[in-house]
Amino acid sequence: MVKKTIHEINARIRDGSVNVVTAEEMVNIVGELGPEGASREVDVVTTGTFGAMCSSGVWFNFGHSEPPIKMQKVWMNDVEAYTGVAAVDAYMGATQLSESQGMDYGGAHVIEDLLRGKSVDVHAISHGTDCYPRKVLDTSLSLDDMNQAIMINPRNAYQKYNAATNSSKQTIHTYMGSLLPRLGNVTYSGAGVLSPLSNDPEYLTIGTGTRIFLGGAQGYIVGQGTQHASAGMFGTLMVQGDLKKMSPDYIRAANFTGYGTSLYVGMGIPIPVLDERIAQATAVRDADITTSILDYSVPSRDRPVLRKVTYEELRSGHVELEGREVATSSLSSFKRARAIASELRDWISRGDFFVSMPVERLPGNTSSHAMKETEGVSFVSDIMSVSVVTIEKDASVYKAAKIIMETAFNHLPVVSKDNVLVGIVTAWDISKAVSQNKFDLVEDIMTRKVITARGDEQVAVVARRLDQHGVSALPVVNGGNHVVGIITSDDISKLFARRH
Repeated sequence: MVKKTIHEINARIRDGSVNVVTAEEMVNIVGELGPEGASREVDVVTTGTFGAMCSSGVWFNFGHSEPPIKMQKVWMNDVEAYTGVAAVDAYMGATQLSESQGMDYGGAHVIEDLLRGKSVDVHAISHGTDCYPRKVLDTSLSLDDMNQAIMINPRNAYQKYNAATNSSKQTIHTYMGSLLPRLGNVTYSGAGVLSPLSNDPEYLTIGTGTRIFLGGAQGYIVGQGTQHASAGMFGTLMVQGDLKKMSPDYIRAANFTGYGTSLYVGMGIPIPVLDERIAQATAVRDADITTSILDYSVPSRDRPVLRKVTYEELRSGHVELEGREVATSSLSSFKRARAIASELRDWISRGDFFVSMPVERLPGNTSSHAMKETEGVSFVSDIMSVSVVTIEKDASVYKAAKIIMETAFNHLPVVSKDNVLVGIVTAWDISKAVSQNKFDLVEDIMTRKVITARGDEQVAVVARRLDQHGVSALPVVNGGNHVVGIITSDDISKLFARRH
């Protein structure tokens, strides 16, 4: 049985005799030598990952102005930072959006701009106090002008991540990228065989105080990340490092269409091979790592699982879904993850980086629960009108106009003879037809692509759908696409008014 200590490995790093390999290389070594032989041969296994890590940001200390100011609010390039701490400290979150540029620019871009040597415009306001009399501050600062720029990321390096697809009839835009309709693509994230936590799933060497590669510099693990759910193999890490020492090669801002900004963070964790158990864990393959493909067209935290899949399948470029091959694409860069694992290997081999053991192990049996909601959740079925009036597609425009005049509805769902929804006609459609002297059939003027709702959907979800499509009412349909009601923007406004 092989037993090594961290001190023995660091001694080998000092004298240049250490043997370091990447996790990708370790697979073949364990395959050839077995866990015992590999643990004798290899001292350190390096990992790497480079992906969008939304839960990232930087603490800045700007230094005191003259006269001094206690920043009540502060913006950097028109992106607001959190200031609820000391006078001139502020936290810039990666996903905070610009107040003038919206989703085109955010906190992640501020961080990358500073890292690339650019100056950012700082605007701060304050209520003013006897000891901090200044009320307004405007200046431009570079990274060198900051006293500190400490990256502290609350949740990075997910042990694994669910894959995403979309079964609806329209493209949707998510933090998993743009998902094409009718299961048109599958997106995923994570480095698989190189993923840090997949190579130490029991957290034997990864924990509080572990020294890591972060953004091209040495950093540390603070402890478990937010939403650390180790019981389900969804562990996360809270990490920190000095932004001033990092490289823009490994810290990149990104925009996700329809979602906003995020920060790509490069991270690598060395795993000291202390025994056969650790050697075996670092031989994990893409074929050994499984995740779920979720249907993101369902606007719920409990999205349907369409199937289980391995990273080997995902990285092959396609997976089988519902009897057909669907293209896959990665939101993270395996090429960059490989470069990180290799660079960390070189640091250790040169004696520039020493491995460490955690001062405290991460919890291995935690789970992440859903939010407790104390206010009642309203569903479409709670507020929709069930006495909805419909019209058949072969009815005349004159009849549609007469129905709208005699009822309180400005929208008429159009149905076939067996009551299946086929379109919708509005008072505006009818007014336009009358002005053009068109009195033919309803199906000639109706909108055929109808945006609908279901009775079991939350009102908040449907309110966003109304806003997205610029409509004021949605037919409510059941599983057979039969009209069972209608919900309008007025219904939703009245609900929110009652709550306030």
